[in-house]
Amino acid sequence: MPPSDNHHDSGHGHKLLYDWNHAPTVDDGSATQGLLSRAIELHDETLRDGLQSPSVRHPSLVEKLQILHHAAALGIDSVSVGLPAAGDLHHADSLHLVREIADQRLKVSPNAAARTTIADCERVLDIAQQVGIAVEVAAFIGSSPIRQHAEDWDLDHLLALTEAAASFCIKHSLPFLFVTEDTTRSRPEDLRRLYTVAIEAGAQRVCIADTVGQATPAGARALVHFVLDIVRATGEDVSVDWHGHEDRGLSVACALAAAEAGASRLHGTALGIGERVGNTPIDLLLVNLELEGASARDLGMLQAYCRTVADATGIAIPDNHPVSGRNAYRTATGTHAAAIAKARGKGTAHLADHMYSSVPAYLVGRDQCIEIGPLSGSANVVHWLVDHGYTSDPTLVGTILAHAKQAKRVLQDDELHDLCGQAVGAVLVGEP
Repeated sequence: MPPSDNHHDSGHGHKLLYDWNHAPTVDDGSATQGLLSRAIELHDETLRDGLQSPSVRHPSLVEKLQILHHAAALGIDSVSVGLPAAGDLHHADSLHLVREIADQRLKVSPNAAARTTIADCERVLDIAQQVGIAVEVAAFIGSSPIRQHAEDWDLDHLLALTEAAASFCIKHSLPFLFVTEDTTRSRPEDLRRLYTVAIEAGAQRVCIADTVGQATPAGARALVHFVLDIVRATGEDVSVDWHGHEDRGLSVACALAAAEAGASRLHGTALGIGERVGNTPIDLLLVNLELEGASARDLGMLQAYCRTVADATGIAIPDNHPVSGRNAYRTATGTHAAAIAKARGKGTAHLADHMYSSVPAYLVGRDQCIEIGPLSGSANVVHWLVDHGYTSDPTLVGTILAHAKQAKRVLQDDELHDLCGQAVGAVLVGEP
């Protein structure tokens, strides 16, 4: 979308949707560009940080492989295969996942978590050497004053661990991502020294971790700008990642703000599963980046990906979860149904998809669903009848609508079929 054009095309050439997200600002009259100027990478932490949720069932290896394939099909750039140093089972599963990426030539890069110790990095090296491909080491270390105080760490100790782990990985050709845990509550002077040491030792990426979901979008922007200044001061070509959590309900907004500020890769988990209330939902990052023009991925597999993770972990997808929830494209409200039906009458499903949805259903492989309940009108009933092969006889429409008005909930299909069977004038299209 060019900066001077803040409308969306309906598919008929009519500019019916004005986009205030890219409208001229009050200050200087220029249109905001947001994320449109570059593609943003995505890193999937479902099989590592996501499994730290106390509510999940740990997936089998077969289920992990299914999740891996879905992530690759969605065009997600990198996937965490776990924390190999957590135990033999974790190491074995991580090894199988990396081998699957290599054997099947999946277009996704493997990443493995490690504490910032040589011992943990050696466990990742063992996998990389067995499979014969590079595995990015995501080495994390607590950087906030509260963590340092609780652990009786001093900064010199953290700096020594950082330099040793980074140097080990670079020596053995392991891409090194340096993660400061609880970055959003860490002192600027500590972050400057830690990131500088990691970069000078060879880190190709550094990661800002909003470990407890502390950040606001303004804070995310400020911190990314600060870290980019550190990177520039080193003179090295180093990328900045953003890893967020959902404690304040701001994780998606903060991730997008971080990308706007210059972060090149965003982390997330399917459905936002993770410790406490979870991580940034990567499914929503996929959708928002697509809508913002910062992605060109095919989201047709998004529903299958989310369902696979939900089934594998025993986590139900909430009905009101954006995009993938049962209610995302359902309506039983009369005025809404009438407007959607009128839009469909204009001859395009795309127009109907935009009527009461900021995320069009066709984008993510779903359909609009008009149901019948106590707040419905005749448009809901006519739509259901036509959709299920009945003629929209006015008497039948009135009978069903009267029944719905007395109900306490949305009517189920079997109830509606029964009403049609009992009513005079309920004729299936094509019957004699």
